[in-house]
Amino acid sequence: MNKNKKYSFDTMSIHAGSEGKNANNALNPPIYQTSTFVFDNIEHVEKVMSFESDDYVYTRGNNPTLRLFENRMTALEEGSGAVAFASGMAAISSVLFSLLKPGDNVIVNKTLYGSSYNVVTHVLPQYNVNYKIVDLSNIDKLTELIDENTKVIYFETPSNPNLTIIDIKKVCEIAKNKNIRVVVDNTFATPYFQRPLTLGADVVVHSATKYICGHGDVVGGVAVAKDFDYIQSLKFDYMCEFGGVMSPFNAWLLIRGLKTLGVRMRQHEKNAIEIARFLKRHSKVKEVFYPGLEEFKGNKIAKDQMSGFGAMISFEVDGDLEHAKKVVNSVKIAQLAVSLGDCETLIELPAAMTHRGYPKEELAKFGLTESMIRISVGLEGSEDIIEDLDNALNL
Repeated sequence: MNKNKKYSFDTMSIHAGSEGKNANNALNPPIYQTSTFVFDNIEHVEKVMSFESDDYVYTRGNNPTLRLFENRMTALEEGSGAVAFASGMAAISSVLFSLLKPGDNVIVNKTLYGSSYNVVTHVLPQYNVNYKIVDLSNIDKLTELIDENTKVIYFETPSNPNLTIIDIKKVCEIAKNKNIRVVVDNTFATPYFQRPLTLGADVVVHSATKYICGHGDVVGGVAVAKDFDYIQSLKFDYMCEFGGVMSPFNAWLLIRGLKTLGVRMRQHEKNAIEIARFLKRHSKVKEVFYPGLEEFKGNKIAKDQMSGFGAMISFEVDGDLEHAKKVVNSVKIAQLAVSLGDCETLIELPAAMTHRGYPKEELAKFGLTESMIRISVGLEGSEDIIEDLDNALNL
């Protein structure tokens, strides 16, 4: 690629990060399925170990397939470097551990993915790292909570599962004045719809398992940052030493997934808008949470910082928990499962599944209810998904 030319997202997702021709002129890059790499001599060892050479030592530190995936994610998120991890939670927990030390505190949004919430509220305190939970859509509340020990602000936008939209620019403006790092989970939006680093964030994390993969056959994570020195530290001081390395095969599958990310996200969103409007009109639905609806609280901010609204929808049935259970148990096309971002439409009850770590008696405080239903809208025909949901709602 011409490094001086600005290419479209779709072109970048196919070609960015490639370094010349592949071995034997293959169209697709090979999978370097090896644990270790050989040296020519001890002098070669010294050059590689002292970073005078870009050659490889051991796949836990780096690997050509992982490097290509990292370089491509760096380009798509407009960062300076990336680190691939064995899972999204390996990426999230490693980033938080890398930025926090005993006595520090992290401010998080009140609604987080269940495992992220558990890391913040149960794991970090064991290392004397404190936390504060706030509704980050209320910027005034954030300002009140910051103190001299606040080192990180961490959030998802759109948030999982109630799709809260947080103003990335405003949070970053406040954080920069206090020398606080901002970490944004961009899993729901993907770099196709949102690039937090360009809005002021320091680090972006993804569960690459989701839309980046797109086919439900990989578990992986990635962190991208603007500071290359930080990325080097995250890779060699945390990913390598904690051992949360991604396998070369999974990296290769993610490279393949990225090739169709733009195409998939456009169709995911097209389907989601139609389904959100259908649910909004349905007599058995009480409330719909989707940033693309004009009446949704975060719609204006979403329009400002995103180029699209994504394909995650949550809604409340006009009934109780038993009615919600009946709906998710009765669908035929949508699959009852955790995770998201697959070609298949997935449906779940977050409070009973992905967010079951939240205290049941305090769900409302975190923007959740027991009967909230979450849908990851897939790539099936929208008319078929709508008919499936309609049949389940009307039972």
